[in-house]
Amino acid sequence: MLRTLKRRVMAAGLSIATVLGGSLLATGVPSPAHAAVPDTIPLTITNNSGRGEQVYVYNLGTQLSTGRQGWADASGTFHPWPAGGNPPTPAPDASIPGPAAGRSTTIRVPKFSGRIYFSYGQKMVFRLTTGGLVQPAVQNPTDPNRNILFNWSEYTLNNDGLWLNSTQVDMFSAPYSVGVRRADGSTVSTGRLKPGGYNGVFNALRGQSGGWADLIQTRPDGTVLRALSPLYGVETGALPASILDDYVNRVWQKYSGTTLTVTPFGDRPDVKYYGRVSGDVMNFTNSSGAVVTSFQKPDASSVFGCHRRLDAPNDQVRGPISRTLCAGFHRTTLLANPDQPDSGAAGFYQEPATNHYSRIVHAHMADGKAYGFAFDDVGNHESLVHDGNPRQASLTLDPFD
Repeated sequence: MLRTLKRRVMAAGLSIATVLGGSLLATGVPSPAHAAVPDTIPLTITNNSGRGEQVYVYNLGTQLSTGRQGWADASGTFHPWPAGGNPPTPAPDASIPGPAAGRSTTIRVPKFSGRIYFSYGQKMVFRLTTGGLVQPAVQNPTDPNRNILFNWSEYTLNNDGLWLNSTQVDMFSAPYSVGVRRADGSTVSTGRLKPGGYNGVFNALRGQSGGWADLIQTRPDGTVLRALSPLYGVETGALPASILDDYVNRVWQKYSGTTLTVTPFGDRPDVKYYGRVSGDVMNFTNSSGAVVTSFQKPDASSVFGCHRRLDAPNDQVRGPISRTLCAGFHRTTLLANPDQPDSGAAGFYQEPATNHYSRIVHAHMADGKAYGFAFDDVGNHESLVHDGNPRQASLTLDPFD
């Protein structure tokens, strides 16, 4: 289950790519309004975790000006990865010493599309293949990072500003929040759990029948490390592959006689697509009645991963439709609302078979925002901060309570 950076630059990269209106790897021509975004900005990492272990920080990604993969040191200087091998070869040590408990460390981040990893007590293991960096894949029991407590944030800094998120797309683990300080001195942040929220997520998963407790991974000594996303739950057998079959079948039955209307762009309400099911295929037409894309009936992996039968290319038709459809499946709102996406969260996750992982994570966030799945930004429910002229970013390691 090795995953290289070619899989996608960030776990939620397609989501942010759509916000940017283009590829994450394309810087384009800087607009006059944002041409002043500097080559690096400060990122302050504050350790409020209450833990005593040494923290290690990594800034890994793609340099937007060249498209090269590599890492940045504490000063924001880019270092390209050397050639990898098959089998994978060890990557250079890209770790940056993080702050002790109760302290802060400021590094500089360059114009990257990538990840800020952090680990407690042990350096992470990164390797290089001929295709690039091998990202940790802790759903694989032989992954060398399996028993390391770590997490990551994802970001893009380019000529149009900063996008920085708190993500749970792949897993829920060591708690943290992110923020940005704007030119006027104001700050905005997201990703912070409610008091007791960290343990609350794990306790809620333990109390949810149907295999959801089996998403939780622990060390041999019993230390809780993380909860895997339901996609990896299906892939590892923790969740049954048939977990969404009944719901998907009912959706397909409903829209064999009813039209599903998708309005994928919030700022373009005139752009609508209309879905109807014929057999195992849902066909979408535009306002002229022409079929623009079609979807095979998805299985649980396709839904939870927003891939395969619900693939979402970074285009202006299939991708936006698929994102909206995938969000409706995760939130199990497609039977209740034939006009997608939903305007509010009140009706999310109401079906017995739903994405309980995302439901639980959202419920324990202080602001209700999370990246519980890749397209949780549909309807703006994601834990993301953005500013077109950022002065400083922040990443806070939060308490494990």
